[in-house]
Amino acid sequence: MKSGISTLVACGLVAGASAQFEIGKTTMDIYGYAQLDMGIQTGQNNPDWYDVVRPSQLPVYEHQYGSDGNFYASVRQSRLGFKTATEVGDDELTTIFEFELFGVGADAGQTTFRLRQAYGQYKNFGAGQTWSVFMDPSVFPNSLEYWGPSGMIFYRNIQFRYTPVMTKENNVAISLEQPGGSADEGNNSGSFPNTASHYPVPDLAAHYRHSQDWGHVQLAGILRYLGTESTGPGGNDDSYLGWGLNLSGNYKINNDTLRLQLVYGEGIGNYLNDGGPDIAATGPGSAETVPLLGVVAFYDHAWCDTLSSSIGYSMYQFDNTSGQYNTAVSSGHYALANILHQPTPNVMYGLELQYGMRKNNDGGAADPDFAGETIEDLNDIRLQFSVRLSFGAKYIGGDS
Repeated sequence: MKSGISTLVACGLVAGASAQFEIGKTTMDIYGYAQLDMGIQTGQNNPDWYDVVRPSQLPVYEHQYGSDGNFYASVRQSRLGFKTATEVGDDELTTIFEFELFGVGADAGQTTFRLRQAYGQYKNFGAGQTWSVFMDPSVFPNSLEYWGPSGMIFYRNIQFRYTPVMTKENNVAISLEQPGGSADEGNNSGSFPNTASHYPVPDLAAHYRHSQDWGHVQLAGILRYLGTESTGPGGNDDSYLGWGLNLSGNYKINNDTLRLQLVYGEGIGNYLNDGGPDIAATGPGSAETVPLLGVVAFYDHAWCDTLSSSIGYSMYQFDNTSGQYNTAVSSGHYALANILHQPTPNVMYGLELQYGMRKNNDGGAADPDFAGETIEDLNDIRLQFSVRLSFGAKYIGGDS
């Protein structure tokens, strides 16, 4: 397909130009899978997150969400994606559009189409929604459970990315990403009247990744401006600096892979896989960023070409502020072990034992919503069976 630049000439942007741009050969991959997840849990959790393990969604008191021992079935992991690669001179323009059926936000608990990625890259520049530069997606284990390690930095964010170094051994990337966050007013609820969030600048993230035959190591950092502004009498104008460092990597041992991550920072709760507050109250009208530690350690083992297992543990720890309730999450723990069989490239099924535990803020003030209830460290054990049926097709288009 060919197109001229007559529009630019007509607008006076290109004087006397006479040229044509040509879109060359494009390759499109259409891929995805239908997946069934079913299992049973020994405990209970928020019904909006019935088919995943999220420590923050476990109850803060006995039987908050009903009776223990629920069976669940879901197809929300099912996925559809499109990847393209287009020749543009001596370079290549790539795009990805990817969807799944896992509802979040206003659609939490629903089976509905949800955008995962809408991203394109040309030369050293990329734009759209994809993995944050602050995260390392290769730390995610070969698991059946959808949500993943609770202490992992996991966030697909809208961004503009510049990658000045893109070699087989080294990758350096810098991004301007969509800001956002959450706050916990705790026992100071109502002491921040007429106050709204204010994000005047984007989040700034960067990483350096070094790869070898043995695997890779990545160091990432992020800086964030988290602000509030007054919208009326008694409102607060304030600003907070959020920051974080994330060290991660994979180490290959024959056909096995060790996946590790260690992250620490303040005001980065919304980049955490299980979420959390970026800012929390310390008293009436005052707040501060919440320190966060996250750990991931998983080992993927191949028994043979068609049989594999993954085992590991993840956790996060918040340094709760003095203004948070005793029901605020203090730490979340996550572990799993599985056995997966893939008899053909298009069929995979397996069995997975999963564990989640929530610990609450021991030093916080009593939450009046749960007065008289015993706040305990509750856990959940699940056994999940999954079947994934994958498909893929490739289209190669010529010049036209």
